[in-house]
Amino acid sequence: MLAFLLQIDWSKYKPENLFGGQVLERTPAGLSIVYIIGVGILLGFLVLTFFDHFRRPKFLFEQNLPREVKKKLTQTLANRSIRVWQVVFVLLAFTVFGFQVYWTYFAGDVNEQFQALAYKDLRGRRASAASLRGWMFDRTGQLGSALAYYKLDDKGDIVRTYALEREMAHLLGTERGTPGLERTLYQRAADPLPEAWEVLTKIKRVEEEQKKDVRVTLDRDLQAFVAKQLEGKKGAIVVLDPQTGDILAIFSNPTFNLGEAQAQDAYVALEGNKRDKPLLNRATREFYVPGSTFKTFTMISAFRAGKQNLMFPSYDQGFRPSAGSRPIVDATQKLHPDGTVSGSCDGGCQEKNIQFAYQVSSNQYFAQLAIALGRDRMRETAQLIGMGTPDEPEGALVQKFFPLVLNTSNPAIANALAPQQSMLVTGKGISLFDLGLEGMGQGYAGQMTPLQMAMIAAIPANLEGKLMKLRIEADIPPLAHAQVLTPQQAAQVRDIMSTVTEEPGGTGTVISAKLAGTGIRTGGKTGTAEKQAPLYDEKTGKLRTEKKRRKNSKGEWEEYSVPLMYERTDSWFITIAPLERPQVAIAVVVEGGGFGARTAAPIAANVILKARELGLLGDQYKPKAQTRKPPARRPRPR
Repeated sequence: MLAFLLQIDWSKYKPENLFGGQVLERTPAGLSIVYIIGVGILLGFLVLTFFDHFRRPKFLFEQNLPREVKKKLTQTLANRSIRVWQVVFVLLAFTVFGFQVYWTYFAGDVNEQFQALAYKDLRGRRASAASLRGWMFDRTGQLGSALAYYKLDDKGDIVRTYALEREMAHLLGTERGTPGLERTLYQRAADPLPEAWEVLTKIKRVEEEQKKDVRVTLDRDLQAFVAKQLEGKKGAIVVLDPQTGDILAIFSNPTFNLGEAQAQDAYVALEGNKRDKPLLNRATREFYVPGSTFKTFTMISAFRAGKQNLMFPSYDQGFRPSAGSRPIVDATQKLHPDGTVSGSCDGGCQEKNIQFAYQVSSNQYFAQLAIALGRDRMRETAQLIGMGTPDEPEGALVQKFFPLVLNTSNPAIANALAPQQSMLVTGKGISLFDLGLEGMGQGYAGQMTPLQMAMIAAIPANLEGKLMKLRIEADIPPLAHAQVLTPQQAAQVRDIMSTVTEEPGGTGTVISAKLAGTGIRTGGKTGTAEKQAPLYDEKTGKLRTEKKRRKNSKGEWEEYSVPLMYERTDSWFITIAPLERPQVAIAVVVEGGGFGARTAAPIAANVILKARELGLLGDQYKPKAQTRKPPARRPRPR
């Protein structure tokens, strides 16, 4: 027997080796539970005996004795002593509980000695380690493409570092305001601190996850490039993969420095900058008038309704939706204040089909097409792709967000990145003139985000005609948001979009000129939109106002201030490439950029060229690596 016992490896049964070393945690946890149960039973017993004393039956000789005599009886004295000790014991028990409450909930904040020794506590060390976030990699997953990581500063402290502090500020988010990826991507891996009962009863045989790294769909180089394209400009760029819904790049300018914004004073200053609004993510939460790019939406609605073959005339004096309404004119025509029209119809005043009207961007055609489709058809398509469709214009002013369009592993991520819901008023109260304006991207269609316009471009770009849910986490499977077009309809819409960029007379041929020699075919749509915007002083940054007079409730004249407004012309372009199997759907808007073909379209072409360089359009479009020829040998002198 002794020989058998000597052969046993008793080291395996040491506390630190049992259950993965968790006996060291379980011993104090178990003792704490036993103590709590024991004290609870004792307190309950004392309370019961305390109240039981008053119900105790009296002896016969006690019942008629005077009060003074009763006090002197031995039993009465004994009971009084017991009651005193009951009170003392209860006070001591509450003191012990108060002691534990103090060390559990308050000592970490107020007791310096506790703070100095806290690092020795195993659970405390685990909680501290859990607070370190994992690294964030771009879609390549390569170490050199990390977007958020840790490094040692000059003092030897571990600090969180960002590769693109300005370029990704809106996406990553700060510790204040709306949370971004930094505060939401890592929540799913953070375990709550276990209670004593969980420590005692749960055996974790698998070591806790040490790394919580995340790979996102963004391309680091493309994100930096799109930010460069908007230097000195206000606006936004969105780049999506229409086949998967991946967000490849998304940027809003003006932006801010993520590190500097962590300080409260700097954040308050950013928040107070009402002219530039650097904290506002214009890509997802700013409304713009989309102009002619919205004709893509009207065209998609027509295909869904089977009315893509309708022909409509153009008129010398513009199209009037109803008798007495203002005329809707093409871009080549000018509407004078007296209601007269000069200039020529786009492509002449003959009847146009949808392809030619889209190519030359005929306002008259798409106004008539929207009226022919009707409110219900426009509403149906809008709701399918995530727009809000209020009945009245006032309803469009209600701020709403649309997290359901995002494909995420955690609802918190979807809520953090949720775009502001674009609005299209479709109620019966709007006139035919208003409906016609919506069809060409004006009027009550003037509340679109750049992200919504990129999603509209992505619908026909998807080979199956689907709108994919937007994805930021690269390691979750793609999901479809809606089946919008059939594959055949999507292919037809792509062909129509290509006439804008590739055929003579198209409004976006500047893009094909920039892509000449690459073999990349594209489709797209330009947009030029006028918008009333507040005027700010260039030097002070303050809002400029003017004085006006009005009568108050007493009938007296009083002065009041109103903002000065000016008409800003925004430059738009949406595009897809390569046409046969689109890998990018792009939306570009530049505030005050003028014509879409002049400012936004060249930027979109640059983004396509960069995507080609990075291999995002497929290997067949990636530039061949240049190989140097060896230098010719010089003849040796004889």
